[in-house]
Amino acid sequence: MTSRRKFLQLSTIASMAPVTKLLGFKQLTPVTKPVVVSTWNFGLDANAEAWKILSTNGRALDAVEAGARVPEGDPKESSVGLGGLPDRDGRVTLDSCIMDEFANCGAVACLEHIVHPVSVARKVMEKTPHVFLVGEGALKFALANGFKKEKLLTKESEKAWKEWLKTAQYKPVANIENHDTIGIVALDGKQNLSGACTTSGMAYKMQGRVGDSPIIGAALFVDNEIGAATSTGVGEEVIRIVGSHLVVELMRQGNSPQQACELAVARIVKNQPKKSKEIQVGFLALSKNGEYGAFALQKGFTYAVKSEEAANKLFEAKSYY
Repeated sequence: MTSRRKFLQLSTIASMAPVTKLLGFKQLTPVTKPVVVSTWNFGLDANAEAWKILSTNGRALDAVEAGARVPEGDPKESSVGLGGLPDRDGRVTLDSCIMDEFANCGAVACLEHIVHPVSVARKVMEKTPHVFLVGEGALKFALANGFKKEKLLTKESEKAWKEWLKTAQYKPVANIENHDTIGIVALDGKQNLSGACTTSGMAYKMQGRVGDSPIIGAALFVDNEIGAATSTGVGEEVIRIVGSHLVVELMRQGNSPQQACELAVARIVKNQPKKSKEIQVGFLALSKNGEYGAFALQKGFTYAVKSEEAANKLFEAKSYY
């Protein structure tokens, strides 16, 4: 015979069911096997570094920070960190954000002279009451927290900028990685999600321009009950639809990560039918149960995946056009 306590427990659960359905919560079966996914070709090296942490039962937050730091510190990568192509005035400014399983987040934008903005963003998250620091304030905070001031404009990037000045034509080219981002999201062995995003932004942008990369909800969003998403490409179009948050909410409604990414891209096409044919935007998503998906406007968007079942491998996402 069911006890009164048990009856009340069952009644409470039953009463919550309509509310859960109304809010669109998707019940996912969590997994305990870690997964990490990253944007673009440099995602392979980012994943490899992140996996060192995930494979030893480390935290997803530590893994995504470590992964993002790899392209940030590579002077050969012209769209992230050290060696990033400058704005039209020759200044390299970096943008980054990070978010953990508790919805804690931090971000920096227009940060100069610091190689690893993702780590500064984490410090903002952990050591301040704020989410977002920009410009001189972000630099002052970084220096006060032990980060070293360095020259970010390499000889190669400076040469490319001076060549660009001859025509000063400003038109981002899809998939040339002159305006692309390392977005990385991971699920750890404790079933927790985290993500990070970091970039030097569009090459030869107007001074002070900030895209989606440091904006929580646009380039990155993590909901530890549902999943995580990140984006890459022309940030202005991602901001218009609050892209990564949209992807996660679409997953909450019952869509797979792949379906959610496709629906978000379709939203951009609906908003900008002509412009969307000329630019690139890609989304990458990871669910609480370890399922992932990716989709882009144009062909050419690549992403890397590493899990216990699969070796670190690069894939090309399906596309709208």
